[in-house]
Amino acid sequence: MSLISVVNLTFTYDGSYDNIFESVSFQLDTDWKLGFTGRNGRGKTTFLKLLLGKYEYSGSISSSCRFEYFPYDIKNPAQTTAEIENGICPDCLQWEITREFSLLELDEEVLCRPFASLSSGEQTKAMLAGMFLRENAFLLIDEPTNHLDLRGREIVSRYLKSKKGFILVSHDRAFLDGCVDHILSINKTNIDIQRGNFSSWLLDKERRDSSQLSENEKLQKEISQLSAAAKRTSAWSDKAEKAKYDTKNSGLRADRGYVGHKAAKMMKRSKAIETRRKAAADEKAHLLDNLESSEALKLTRLPYHTNRLVVLDGVTIRYGEKTACRDVSFCIDQGDRAALCGKNGSGKSSILKLICGEALDYSGNFQKGSRLLVSYVPQNTSNLS
Repeated sequence: MSLISVVNLTFTYDGSYDNIFESVSFQLDTDWKLGFTGRNGRGKTTFLKLLLGKYEYSGSISSSCRFEYFPYDIKNPAQTTAEIENGICPDCLQWEITREFSLLELDEEVLCRPFASLSSGEQTKAMLAGMFLRENAFLLIDEPTNHLDLRGREIVSRYLKSKKGFILVSHDRAFLDGCVDHILSINKTNIDIQRGNFSSWLLDKERRDSSQLSENEKLQKEISQLSAAAKRTSAWSDKAEKAKYDTKNSGLRADRGYVGHKAAKMMKRSKAIETRRKAAADEKAHLLDNLESSEALKLTRLPYHTNRLVVLDGVTIRYGEKTACRDVSFCIDQGDRAALCGKNGSGKSSILKLICGEALDYSGNFQKGSRLLVSYVPQNTSNLS
């Protein structure tokens, strides 16, 4: 066991006026299985790159371990998987690779195949196997579930649970719950570290948020009451002060000393109320600093002249001699929200590409509405601006 120590870390991108991190300090144990969470744009990937030494920063990051980033940068995917594994971990032995493949439910014959011929899920598993065999390595695992089907996610989650010493970035809550024992959270105003999985961290956060919302409502009510009280006492004080000079009681001029004393007392009370009101306002101002909110996603579909948009009837898609999917039949009508499910390599992406208009080799009946506009978001979004 050793520590990763972050002291007074401050970082901002060139040309930006806002710091991504500002004087943050914390410690991580290299034996932890650490889930890394935070809203998009909060600095998760930036922090991983800082650990890797990609950017200059002020403060210090110290550790005796070596940081390794997943996904591994494969220079020549035409090499066999065995050659790729030897490149990732030159000192590992064949039986060690076989053991890791078994834990990840990868067939040993995969080692003889070109890495490029593996499915994206198989490539993910193969890279993880090699990287966990590296000595004194602390893995920075960035979104490993992007190309995994449901079964693959279960396998990789179970595999990671058997390991230690990594930071895992994932938006899959169930996946995180299955394999982490600590959570590192980048919030709006601070960085929080908590023992447990994602669900326990989220439950604790929701309780804090609920408590702060209740306290905020209480303070808001108190501020309103204090503001009204301050106005009343101030008005009474002004009226009483004026009465010293022009008010008569039973034909006699008021006791100026008494009235002045009373007015001063009320003014003092008014100032005390105002001081309390300002204190409550200051307390309220910092109460909801880390409360997260987001707008609901709105999708507006374009009008189209017919209800039926897409028809597949007995469609089979092929790539040369390889069949991507066979005898697929379904329809899509306006307003449908369809989930296309299946194992890695079962042809899901091929079906979407066919619907999007790519020229694929297929048989069967495929119909798409004329001049139908289709928006497509690929699995790999790294090329999107």
